Amino acid sequence: MPRPQIPVLLGAVFLIYLGQMTLNPIIAPLSREVGLAEWQVGVTISAAAMMVVLTSQFWGRRSQSWGRKPVLVAAFCLGLVSMALFGLSAWLGMTGMITGAALFSLFVLLRGIGFGSAIAAVPPTAQAYIADVTTDERTRVNGMAGVGAVQGIAMVSGSVIGGVLSVFGLLAPLIAVPGLLLVGLVLIGFRLRREPRHELVEKPVRVSPFDGRVWPFLIAGFGMFTALGFIQVIMGFIVQDRLGLDAEFTGLVTGGSLLAAGVGMVLAQVVIVPRSGWTPTILLRVGGVVATSGFALLVVDAGLVSLLAAVVLIGVGLGTAIPGYSAGPSLLVRREEQGGLAGLLGAVTGLTFVIAPTAGTALYGLWPSLPIVTGAAIMAVVTVFVLVHSRFRTRPPAPAVTSPQE
Repeated sequence: MPRPQIPVLLGAVFLIYLGQMTLNPIIAPLSREVGLAEWQVGVTISAAAMMVVLTSQFWGRRSQSWGRKPVLVAAFCLGLVSMALFGLSAWLGMTGMITGAALFSLFVLLRGIGFGSAIAAVPPTAQAYIADVTTDERTRVNGMAGVGAVQGIAMVSGSVIGGVLSVFGLLAPLIAVPGLLLVGLVLIGFRLRREPRHELVEKPVRVSPFDGRVWPFLIAGFGMFTALGFIQVIMGFIVQDRLGLDAEFTGLVTGGSLLAAGVGMVLAQVVIVPRSGWTPTILLRVGGVVATSGFALLVVDAGLVSLLAAVVLIGVGLGTAIPGYSAGPSLLVRREEQGGLAGLLGAVTGLTFVIAPTAGTALYGLWPSLPIVTGAAIMAVVTVFVLVHSRFRTRPPAPAVTSPQE
Protein backbone atom coordinates (compact mmCIF):
# COMPACT_ATOMS: atom_id res chain seq x y z
CA MET A 1 0.00 0.00 0.00
CA PRO A 2 1.30 3.53 -0.77
CA ARG A 3 2.33 5.61 2.23
CA PRO A 4 -0.51 7.74 3.71
CA GLN A 5 -0.35 11.35 2.57
CA ILE A 6 -1.20 13.01 5.86
CA PRO A 7 1.52 15.72 5.43
CA VAL A 8 0.02 16.80 2.09
CA LEU A 9 -3.43 17.06 3.67
CA LEU A 10 -2.01 19.05 6.58
CA GLY A 11 -0.27 21.33 4.08
CA ALA A 12 -3.63 22.05 2.45
CA VAL A 13 -5.19 22.86 5.83
CA PHE A 14 -2.27 25.15 6.66
CA LEU A 15 -2.41 27.11 3.41
CA ILE A 16 -6.13 27.81 3.39
CA TYR A 17 -6.08 28.92 7.04
CA LEU A 18 -2.95 30.98 6.39
CA GLY A 19 -4.91 32.77 3.69
CA GLN A 20 -7.75 33.46 6.09
CA MET A 21 -5.48 34.65 8.92
CA THR A 22 -3.36 36.84 6.62
CA LEU A 23 -6.49 38.82 5.81
CA ASN A 24 -7.66 39.24 9.42
CA PRO A 25 -5.31 42.10 10.45
CA ILE A 26 -6.55 44.38 7.64
CA ILE A 27 -10.30 43.69 7.79
CA ALA A 28 -11.01 46.58 10.20
CA PRO A 29 -8.93 49.27 8.42
CA LEU A 30 -10.09 47.98 5.03
CA SER A 31 -13.75 48.36 6.02
CA ARG A 32 -13.18 51.97 7.03
CA GLU A 33 -11.16 52.67 3.89
CA VAL A 34 -14.05 51.55 1.67
CA GLY A 35 -16.75 53.15 3.83
CA LEU A 36 -18.38 50.08 5.40
CA ALA A 37 -19.70 50.13 8.96
CA GLU A 38 -18.42 47.82 11.68
CA TRP A 39 -21.66 45.84 11.73
CA GLN A 40 -21.31 45.14 8.01
CA VAL A 41 -17.92 43.52 8.61
CA GLY A 42 -19.52 41.50 11.42
CA VAL A 43 -22.21 40.28 9.05
CA THR A 44 -19.57 39.30 6.48
CA ILE A 45 -17.63 37.21 9.02
CA SER A 46 -20.82 35.68 10.42
CA ALA A 47 -21.88 34.73 6.88
CA ALA A 48 -18.62 32.81 6.46
CA ALA A 49 -19.17 31.00 9.77
CA MET A 50 -22.74 30.17 8.75
CA MET A 51 -21.53 28.64 5.50
CA VAL A 52 -19.18 26.43 7.51
CA VAL A 53 -22.19 25.26 9.51
CA LEU A 54 -24.32 24.64 6.42
CA THR A 55 -21.76 22.97 4.13
CA SER A 56 -19.31 21.07 6.39
CA GLN A 57 -21.32 17.83 6.46
CA PHE A 58 -21.84 17.97 2.68
CA TRP A 59 -18.10 18.31 2.09
CA GLY A 60 -17.26 15.64 4.65
CA ARG A 61 -19.46 13.04 2.96
CA ARG A 62 -18.33 14.06 -0.53
CA SER A 63 -14.72 13.52 0.51
CA GLN A 64 -15.58 9.84 0.89
CA SER A 65 -17.75 9.43 -2.22
CA TRP A 66 -15.85 11.69 -4.67
CA GLY A 67 -12.41 11.28 -3.10
CA ARG A 68 -10.19 13.64 -1.16
CA LYS A 69 -8.43 15.15 -4.17
CA PRO A 70 -11.54 16.24 -6.14
CA VAL A 71 -13.05 17.84 -3.02
CA LEU A 72 -9.88 19.76 -2.20
CA VAL A 73 -9.40 20.87 -5.80
CA ALA A 74 -12.99 22.16 -5.86
CA ALA A 75 -12.55 23.92 -2.52
CA PHE A 76 -9.28 25.62 -3.45
CA CYS A 77 -10.65 26.68 -6.86
CA LEU A 78 -13.70 28.20 -5.16
CA GLY A 79 -11.54 29.92 -2.55
CA LEU A 80 -9.07 31.23 -5.16
CA VAL A 81 -11.79 32.71 -7.36
CA SER A 82 -13.68 34.15 -4.38
CA MET A 83 -10.64 35.86 -2.86
CA ALA A 84 -9.32 37.16 -6.19
CA LEU A 85 -12.69 38.76 -6.85
CA PHE A 86 -12.82 39.99 -3.24
CA GLY A 87 -9.48 41.73 -3.70
CA LEU A 88 -10.73 43.31 -6.93
CA SER A 89 -13.93 44.45 -5.21
CA ALA A 90 -11.95 45.97 -2.33
CA TRP A 91 -9.74 47.87 -4.79
CA LEU A 92 -12.79 49.17 -6.63
CA GLY A 93 -14.20 50.21 -3.25
CA MET A 94 -11.00 52.09 -2.35
CA THR A 95 -11.12 53.94 -5.66
CA GLY A 96 -14.78 54.82 -5.14
CA MET A 97 -16.00 52.92 -8.21
CA ILE A 98 -18.24 50.66 -6.09
CA THR A 99 -19.75 51.88 -2.83
CA GLY A 100 -22.59 51.35 -0.39
CA ALA A 101 -24.96 48.41 -0.64
CA ALA A 102 -23.35 47.02 -3.81
CA LEU A 103 -19.92 46.81 -2.17
CA PHE A 104 -21.37 45.32 1.02
CA SER A 105 -23.18 42.67 -1.03
CA LEU A 106 -19.94 41.74 -2.79
CA PHE A 107 -18.13 41.44 0.55
CA VAL A 108 -20.81 39.09 1.90
CA LEU A 109 -20.99 37.06 -1.32
CA LEU A 110 -17.22 36.67 -1.85
CA ARG A 111 -15.55 36.77 1.59
CA GLY A 112 -18.57 35.38 3.42
CA ILE A 113 -20.44 32.85 1.30
CA GLY A 114 -17.73 31.98 -1.27
CA PHE A 115 -14.66 31.70 0.93
CA GLY A 116 -16.69 30.37 3.88
CA SER A 117 -17.94 27.47 1.73
CA ALA A 118 -14.40 26.78 0.49
CA ILE A 119 -12.71 26.69 3.88
CA ALA A 120 -15.50 24.47 5.24
CA ALA A 121 -14.34 21.64 2.97
CA VAL A 122 -10.72 21.31 4.05
CA PRO A 123 -10.69 20.25 7.73
CA PRO A 124 -13.45 17.60 7.33
CA THR A 125 -11.62 16.15 4.33
CA ALA A 126 -8.34 15.95 6.25
CA GLN A 127 -10.01 14.49 9.36
CA ALA A 128 -11.94 11.87 7.39
CA TYR A 129 -8.75 10.84 5.61
CA ILE A 130 -6.82 10.56 8.89
CA ALA A 131 -9.63 8.43 10.35
CA ASP A 132 -9.42 6.16 7.28
CA VAL A 133 -5.66 5.58 7.37
CA THR A 134 -5.06 5.30 11.15
CA THR A 135 -5.87 2.04 12.87
CA ASP A 136 -4.89 2.68 16.50
CA GLU A 137 -5.94 5.29 19.03
CA ARG A 138 -2.59 7.00 19.58
CA THR A 139 -1.84 7.43 15.86
CA ARG A 140 -5.29 8.85 15.26
CA VAL A 141 -5.05 11.29 18.16
CA ASN A 142 -1.67 12.49 16.89
CA GLY A 143 -3.07 12.89 13.37
CA MET A 144 -6.02 14.93 14.59
CA ALA A 145 -3.64 17.00 16.72
CA GLY A 146 -1.71 17.72 13.53
CA VAL A 147 -4.80 19.32 11.98
CA GLY A 148 -5.17 21.59 15.00
CA ALA A 149 -1.45 22.31 15.12
CA VAL A 150 -1.24 23.57 11.53
CA GLN A 151 -4.33 25.72 12.15
CA GLY A 152 -2.59 27.22 15.18
CA ILE A 153 0.63 27.77 13.22
CA ALA A 154 -1.42 29.43 10.47
CA MET A 155 -3.05 31.70 13.06
CA VAL A 156 0.36 32.83 14.32
CA SER A 157 1.99 33.08 10.88
CA GLY A 158 -0.97 34.75 9.22
CA SER A 159 -1.17 37.49 11.85
CA VAL A 160 2.52 38.27 11.33
CA ILE A 161 2.39 38.08 7.52
CA GLY A 162 -0.77 40.18 7.30
CA GLY A 163 0.66 42.81 9.62
CA VAL A 164 3.98 43.01 7.75
CA LEU A 165 2.36 43.14 4.32
CA SER A 166 -0.04 45.89 5.44
CA VAL A 167 3.00 48.20 5.77
CA PHE A 168 3.07 48.18 1.95
CA GLY A 169 -0.61 49.07 1.75
CA LEU A 170 -3.93 47.28 2.20
CA LEU A 171 -3.75 45.80 -1.28
CA ALA A 172 -0.63 43.74 -0.46
CA PRO A 173 -2.41 41.17 1.78
CA LEU A 174 -5.34 41.12 -0.66
CA ILE A 175 -2.94 40.08 -3.42
CA ALA A 176 -1.09 37.59 -1.20
CA VAL A 177 -4.15 35.57 -0.18
CA PRO A 178 -5.07 34.33 -3.69
CA GLY A 179 -1.37 33.58 -4.18
CA LEU A 180 -1.36 31.33 -1.11
CA LEU A 181 -4.47 29.54 -2.35
CA LEU A 182 -2.85 29.04 -5.76
CA VAL A 183 0.14 27.41 -4.05
CA GLY A 184 -2.28 25.12 -2.21
CA LEU A 185 -4.05 24.22 -5.45
CA VAL A 186 -0.73 23.34 -7.11
CA LEU A 187 0.31 21.27 -4.08
CA ILE A 188 -2.89 19.25 -4.22
CA GLY A 189 -2.87 18.93 -7.98
CA PHE A 190 0.68 17.60 -8.23
CA ARG A 191 1.36 15.92 -4.87
CA LEU A 192 -1.90 14.36 -3.70
CA ARG A 193 -2.70 10.94 -5.16
CA ARG A 194 -6.19 10.07 -6.27
CA GLU A 195 -7.24 7.07 -4.17
CA PRO A 196 -8.32 3.83 -5.94
CA ARG A 197 -12.03 3.59 -6.55
CA HIS A 198 -12.39 0.63 -4.19
CA GLU A 199 -11.31 2.91 -1.30
CA LEU A 200 -14.23 5.27 -1.89
CA VAL A 201 -17.50 5.00 0.02
CA GLU A 202 -20.32 5.13 -2.52
CA LYS A 203 -22.99 6.15 -0.02
CA PRO A 204 -21.44 7.91 2.99
CA VAL A 205 -23.72 7.85 6.03
CA ARG A 206 -25.03 11.05 7.57
CA VAL A 207 -24.28 11.16 11.31
CA SER A 208 -26.98 12.67 13.49
CA PRO A 209 -25.90 15.20 16.13
CA PHE A 210 -28.18 13.24 18.51
CA ASP A 211 -26.31 9.97 17.96
CA GLY A 212 -25.46 8.65 21.42
CA ARG A 213 -21.91 7.82 20.36
CA VAL A 214 -21.03 11.39 19.44
CA TRP A 215 -23.33 13.95 21.07
CA PRO A 216 -21.37 14.10 24.36
CA PHE A 217 -18.27 15.06 22.37
CA LEU A 218 -20.28 17.65 20.43
CA ILE A 219 -21.48 19.21 23.69
CA ALA A 220 -17.91 19.40 24.98
CA GLY A 221 -16.61 20.89 21.72
CA PHE A 222 -19.42 23.41 21.46
CA GLY A 223 -18.70 24.60 25.00
CA MET A 224 -14.94 24.89 24.44
CA PHE A 225 -15.19 26.84 21.19
CA THR A 226 -17.95 29.09 22.54
CA ALA A 227 -15.81 30.02 25.55
CA LEU A 228 -12.88 30.74 23.21
CA GLY A 229 -15.07 32.83 20.90
CA PHE A 230 -16.21 35.01 23.80
CA ILE A 231 -12.70 36.25 24.56
CA GLN A 232 -11.31 36.33 21.02
CA VAL A 233 -13.66 39.07 19.90
CA ILE A 234 -13.24 41.25 23.02
CA MET A 235 -9.49 40.85 23.58
CA GLY A 236 -8.73 44.26 22.09
CA PHE A 237 -11.29 45.90 24.38
CA ILE A 238 -9.85 44.08 27.42
CA VAL A 239 -6.32 45.22 26.60
CA GLN A 240 -7.24 48.84 25.98
CA ASP A 241 -9.57 49.24 28.95
CA ARG A 242 -7.41 47.45 31.52
CA LEU A 243 -4.04 48.87 30.48
CA GLY A 244 -5.22 52.33 29.39
CA LEU A 245 -3.43 52.21 26.03
CA ASP A 246 -3.96 54.33 22.94
CA ALA A 247 -5.16 52.76 19.70
CA GLU A 248 -1.67 52.10 18.29
CA PHE A 249 -0.34 50.28 21.35
CA THR A 250 -3.65 48.49 21.85
CA GLY A 251 -3.25 46.83 18.45
CA LEU A 252 0.32 45.84 19.25
CA VAL A 253 -0.46 44.34 22.68
CA THR A 254 -3.63 42.65 21.41
CA GLY A 255 -1.65 41.04 18.61
CA GLY A 256 0.92 39.88 21.14
CA SER A 257 -1.81 38.42 23.35
CA LEU A 258 -3.36 36.47 20.49
CA LEU A 259 0.11 35.36 19.44
CA ALA A 260 0.72 34.04 22.99
CA ALA A 261 -2.53 32.07 22.87
CA GLY A 262 -1.59 30.64 19.48
CA VAL A 263 1.87 29.65 20.70
CA GLY A 264 0.30 27.88 23.70
CA MET A 265 -2.08 25.99 21.43
CA VAL A 266 0.67 24.94 19.03
CA LEU A 267 2.91 23.88 21.93
CA ALA A 268 0.16 21.62 23.25
CA GLN A 269 -0.60 20.00 19.91
CA VAL A 270 2.99 19.58 18.74
CA VAL A 271 4.62 18.57 22.04
CA ILE A 272 2.15 17.65 24.80
CA VAL A 273 -0.38 15.58 22.84
CA PRO A 274 2.08 13.41 20.82
CA ARG A 275 4.44 12.80 23.74
CA SER A 276 1.85 12.16 26.44
CA GLY A 277 0.11 9.25 24.70
CA TRP A 278 -3.09 10.21 26.53
CA THR A 279 -6.48 8.91 25.41
CA PRO A 280 -9.06 11.38 24.02
CA THR A 281 -10.88 11.38 27.37
CA ILE A 282 -7.76 12.28 29.35
CA LEU A 283 -6.89 14.99 26.81
CA LEU A 284 -10.35 16.51 27.27
CA ARG A 285 -10.14 16.35 31.05
CA VAL A 286 -6.62 17.74 31.43
CA GLY A 287 -7.18 20.38 28.76
CA GLY A 288 -10.46 21.43 30.35
CA VAL A 289 -8.86 21.92 33.77
CA VAL A 290 -5.97 23.95 32.33
CA ALA A 291 -8.24 26.12 30.14
CA THR A 292 -10.64 26.76 33.05
CA SER A 293 -7.74 27.95 35.20
CA GLY A 294 -6.70 30.28 32.39
CA PHE A 295 -10.19 31.79 32.13
CA ALA A 296 -10.31 32.21 35.92
CA LEU A 297 -6.96 34.05 35.87
CA LEU A 298 -8.16 36.29 33.03
CA VAL A 299 -11.11 37.45 35.17
CA VAL A 300 -8.60 39.09 37.53
CA ASP A 301 -7.38 42.54 36.41
CA ALA A 302 -3.74 42.23 37.53
CA GLY A 303 -1.77 43.80 34.69
CA LEU A 304 -0.14 42.68 31.47
CA VAL A 305 1.86 39.74 32.83
CA SER A 306 -1.23 38.17 34.39
CA LEU A 307 -3.18 38.71 31.17
CA LEU A 308 -0.51 37.03 29.03
CA ALA A 309 -0.20 34.12 31.46
CA ALA A 310 -3.97 33.63 31.32
CA VAL A 311 -4.16 33.50 27.52
CA VAL A 312 -1.19 31.10 27.35
CA LEU A 313 -2.98 28.77 29.80
CA ILE A 314 -6.15 28.99 27.72
CA GLY A 315 -4.17 28.19 24.56
CA VAL A 316 -2.40 25.22 26.15
CA GLY A 317 -5.63 23.90 27.65
CA LEU A 318 -7.69 24.11 24.48
CA GLY A 319 -4.76 22.86 22.40
CA THR A 320 -4.68 19.76 24.60
CA ALA A 321 -8.44 19.19 24.64
CA ILE A 322 -9.30 19.76 20.95
CA PRO A 323 -7.51 16.64 19.61
CA GLY A 324 -9.50 14.60 22.14
CA TYR A 325 -12.70 16.19 20.84
CA SER A 326 -11.76 15.38 17.21
CA ALA A 327 -10.33 11.88 17.68
CA GLY A 328 -12.67 10.54 20.38
CA PRO A 329 -15.88 10.16 18.35
CA SER A 330 -13.98 8.98 15.25
CA LEU A 331 -13.01 5.87 17.23
CA LEU A 332 -16.69 5.07 17.79
CA VAL A 333 -18.15 5.19 14.27
CA ARG A 334 -17.83 2.99 11.17
CA ARG A 335 -15.70 3.85 8.16
CA GLU A 336 -18.67 4.94 6.03
CA GLU A 337 -19.64 7.40 8.79
CA GLN A 338 -16.24 9.12 9.12
CA GLY A 339 -16.91 11.79 6.49
CA GLY A 340 -20.28 12.68 7.99
CA LEU A 341 -18.76 12.83 11.46
CA ALA A 342 -15.88 15.07 10.34
CA GLY A 343 -18.37 17.43 8.72
CA LEU A 344 -20.51 17.44 11.86
CA LEU A 345 -17.51 18.39 14.01
CA GLY A 346 -16.72 21.23 11.61
CA ALA A 347 -20.33 22.43 11.66
CA VAL A 348 -20.35 22.57 15.46
CA THR A 349 -17.17 24.65 15.45
CA GLY A 350 -18.61 27.00 12.84
CA LEU A 351 -21.83 27.42 14.82
CA THR A 352 -19.94 28.74 17.84
CA PHE A 353 -18.39 31.48 15.73
CA VAL A 354 -21.84 32.54 14.57
CA ILE A 355 -23.02 32.91 18.17
CA ALA A 356 -20.00 33.85 20.28
CA PRO A 357 -18.87 37.19 18.71
CA THR A 358 -22.30 38.79 19.08
CA ALA A 359 -22.88 37.35 22.54
CA GLY A 360 -19.40 38.29 23.76
CA THR A 361 -19.62 41.93 22.70
CA ALA A 362 -23.16 42.23 24.10
CA LEU A 363 -22.06 40.87 27.47
CA TYR A 364 -19.01 43.16 27.49
CA GLY A 365 -21.32 46.15 27.09
CA LEU A 366 -23.22 45.12 30.23
CA TRP A 367 -20.08 44.53 32.34
CA PRO A 368 -16.53 44.17 30.99
CA SER A 369 -15.78 41.04 33.04
CA LEU A 370 -19.08 39.32 32.21
CA PRO A 371 -18.02 37.52 28.99
CA ILE A 372 -14.84 36.27 30.71
CA VAL A 373 -16.79 35.03 33.72
CA THR A 374 -19.27 33.37 31.36
CA GLY A 375 -16.44 31.72 29.41
CA ALA A 376 -14.89 30.46 32.66
CA ALA A 377 -18.25 29.05 33.78
CA ILE A 378 -18.79 27.30 30.43
CA MET A 379 -15.31 25.74 30.55
CA ALA A 380 -15.89 24.59 34.13
CA VAL A 381 -19.21 22.97 33.15
CA VAL A 382 -17.54 21.24 30.17
CA THR A 383 -14.77 19.91 32.42
CA VAL A 384 -17.24 18.53 34.97
CA PHE A 385 -19.35 17.04 32.15
CA VAL A 386 -16.32 15.22 30.71
CA LEU A 387 -15.42 13.96 34.19
CA VAL A 388 -18.84 12.52 35.05
CA HIS A 389 -20.57 11.45 31.81
CA SER A 390 -20.50 7.71 31.16
CA ARG A 391 -19.35 8.11 27.52
CA PHE A 392 -16.02 9.46 28.80
CA ARG A 393 -15.58 6.73 31.40
CA THR A 394 -15.39 3.88 28.85
CA ARG A 395 -12.46 3.19 26.55
CA PRO A 396 -13.50 3.28 22.88
CA PRO A 397 -13.30 0.08 20.85
CA ALA A 398 -11.22 -0.38 17.74
CA PRO A 399 -12.19 2.04 14.93
CA ALA A 400 -13.79 -0.65 12.78
CA VAL A 401 -16.26 -1.62 15.51
CA THR A 402 -19.50 0.24 15.96
CA SER A 403 -20.33 1.06 19.56
CA PRO A 404 -23.91 0.71 20.72
CA GLN A 405 -25.70 3.98 21.12
CA GLU A 406 -26.50 5.12 24.61
